[in-house]
Amino acid sequence: MTADRPVADYPARLAGILADLGVDHESPQPGAFLVRLEGQHKLVTMAWLIVEPHSLHVEAFFCRQPDENHAEFYRFLLTHGSRMYGVHFALDPVGDVYLVGRLPLAAISAEEIDRLLGCVLTYSDENFDQALMTGFASSIRREWDWRVKRGESVANLRAFGRVTGAGQPRDG
Repeated sequence: MTADRPVADYPARLAGILADLGVDHESPQPGAFLVRLEGQHKLVTMAWLIVEPHSLHVEAFFCRQPDENHAEFYRFLLTHGSRMYGVHFALDPVGDVYLVGRLPLAAISAEEIDRLLGCVLTYSDENFDQALMTGFASSIRREWDWRVKRGESVANLRAFGRVTGAGQPRDG
């Protein structure tokens, strides 16, 4: 039991909050909610909200482990940690990066869930381009060259002009 409410009540409470907030989500198993957050830089961030016996677990995939510049990549992420609310950057056993956090069950309210999901989206979206430029510059350059050679669109690589050497590229 948590505060005045049995743990079994929290999944229904969270489902109601997500519905009231108009958040796109599904619940593949009781107490687990997969939320879709749409951004501008990282187009979609999928976040899990999982009701556990004593807390609400939050987890969202950010990006895979970097191909290069590992120290600079991880330093970039770690320098943000002291300014983050509700979640922080973390690594899984293979080095892929996630945003993770925990809240007490008693903190589940519309305002707190809205704030938490806003933070997940903001941290994922605002840091995505810089993280990719730091940890995947060679891959971005190869992708750019391949698309230009084939006459493919480079529109979604526009943010990486500093890496490709193209400044602000035009759509190819």
